[in-house]
Amino acid sequence: VQLQASGGGLVQAGGSLKLSCVYSGRSFSRSGMGWFRQPPGKERESVAGINWDGSRTRYSGTAQGRFTISRDNAKNTVYLQMNSLKPEDAAVYYCAARIYSTATIDNTAYDYWGQGTLVTVSS
Repeated sequence: VQLQASGGGLVQAGGSLKLSCVYSGRSFSRSGMGWFRQPPGKERESVAGINWDGSRTRYSGTAQGRFTISRDNAKNTVYLQMNSLKPEDAAVYYCAARIYSTATIDNTAYDYWGQGTLVTVSS
């Protein structure tokens, strides 16, 4: 399994950004997927998780209400729509896949990780 995240960039505070993550390999449609982030100088944080068919999602407290995770199984892609961005959202964002189909934001539950995409938020 390979994961390729994209869509990061520089955005002003209050703006929006949509990240994408393409999954290469078998069984995407049976895999739970997640987004995580690592701010500069800090440990990795949970952001959002989604189950195999998109019917169940989980969000961290900081993401709830501003971010939306979704997936398109026909395109083997998971998305993270981020709205009302704040400077503290700046981080490298990683997508991850798990061999189980349920949604979780527990990073220890994920088996495969992408390389990350950088999000910078200017104040």
